[in-house]
Amino acid sequence: MYTLKEAWHLTYGNDPTDDWDGMFACVEMNAHKALLTNKTQGWWSCYTFNLITAGQMTMRYNDQDLTLRPGAFYTYTPGMPVTVLDASDDLRGYTMLAEESLTLETTIMRNIVRAAYLPIVQLNTPVITLADDDALHLQGLMRQIIDYFHSSHHYKNQSLILLYSLFLLDVLHAQEHVAALPKALSTRSSEIFLAFMRLLPRHFAGHHDIGFYATQLNITPTYLSRIVRQITSRTVIDYINQMLVMEASFLLRTSSLSISQIADKLHFSDAASFSKFFARHKGMPPRTYREG
Repeated sequence: MYTLKEAWHLTYGNDPTDDWDGMFACVEMNAHKALLTNKTQGWWSCYTFNLITAGQMTMRYNDQDLTLRPGAFYTYTPGMPVTVLDASDDLRGYTMLAEESLTLETTIMRNIVRAAYLPIVQLNTPVITLADDDALHLQGLMRQIIDYFHSSHHYKNQSLILLYSLFLLDVLHAQEHVAALPKALSTRSSEIFLAFMRLLPRHFAGHHDIGFYATQLNITPTYLSRIVRQITSRTVIDYINQMLVMEASFLLRTSSLSISQIADKLHFSDAASFSKFFARHKGMPPRTYREG
């Protein structure tokens, strides 16, 4: 996957500001900018938050077609395959991008996970339709973040982190108006879940077993399984397999590595077992996926 800085350069060219560190950005969106993201096919290692204020956009997210209209709030999670299929000429909105590490290490994000998991963590609910008041409030906050982003404020980075934290809290507040959320999680459970989410991107290629992650966290596999299922209704293996499928898809589409080399890179025993795994999750053999 591409870092935010790499993906930005491939998509838009130059840095958005002269002093940009590549960790965070907020910009106004239009049809042209939306379609440009197809250059990287959505393989960004950052969280992206999109608020549509006018027009509409149709996109394919993880093999699912979604149409976004005014009031739609869309959350992109790192590594999910995304293609913008169409965007109306009058498309307008705001896009905020934050490196994965910045989001998971932000103190307020940890507190949000303790309160209730967001689409950021859930991974399978990418779009909600906001109430009008919430949409206007988030629009105003994102406009303020853009102003700070392009300012020469002496404490710009610190201010942006605070505004990003406030933004995440406001997203949580807005989501409570859309759907009922689970009961608050214990501090211990949320800490373990976040620790697992930090370990996974670094180790999924070499370790496909729950035992490794449980050992790293000094807990039993059963306890880790129970926490992940409690928070997300999914299994640890689901998360590992999702990462493997996303990385395999990325390598098949963007690299010249052979299928055997990809199997080896992702620590499958051989190309045949990798091909069987990939076909089970994507519905086609890796060679067909690459050619298509």
